[in-house]
Amino acid sequence: MDIEQCIHTYGDYLYRIAFIYTKDRSAAEEVVQDVFFNYYRKGHQFQGDATLKTYLVKMTINRSYDYLRSWKNKKHIFLEILQGTAKGNDQIYVEKELRGEVTAAVLALPVKDREVLLLYYYEEMTVTEIAALLELAVSTVKSRLQRAREKLKPKLKMEVMVDE
Repeated sequence: MDIEQCIHTYGDYLYRIAFIYTKDRSAAEEVVQDVFFNYYRKGHQFQGDATLKTYLVKMTINRSYDYLRSWKNKKHIFLEILQGTAKGNDQIYVEKELRGEVTAAVLALPVKDREVLLLYYYEEMTVTEIAALLELAVSTVKSRLQRAREKLKPKLKMEVMVDE
């Protein structure tokens, strides 16, 4: 598959995954650009052990983690805290853009909890597929799912009680 067809086929999907991790539009765009650039440069290394979609998703997740660990991201968060805008524009955008208490509550979870929930419920992957994608044991994925659900319950109950 050539790069243009690849971008057309998987671009939006990879952007949504990157956005789920970074919670930032420009960072998600940057992550996806990096993924396609790296695929363009090193696409010959793709051996077909998995589908191209799975390969690109894994690259997107890894690049998103790289972004979250980067100095650029930490500096951005630190400046937001200093300026008093932390939970400002990006969090408001996330809540307005995705529209829904459940999605907002899921996005508020730590990355490890958020990723298994989103892959399981939003991407409808099986526990085994998630384990393979994230290179984890199936039991670890099950534990993370259970823990994430437990963390999500009080947030959703609290929001329902506030709305009533």
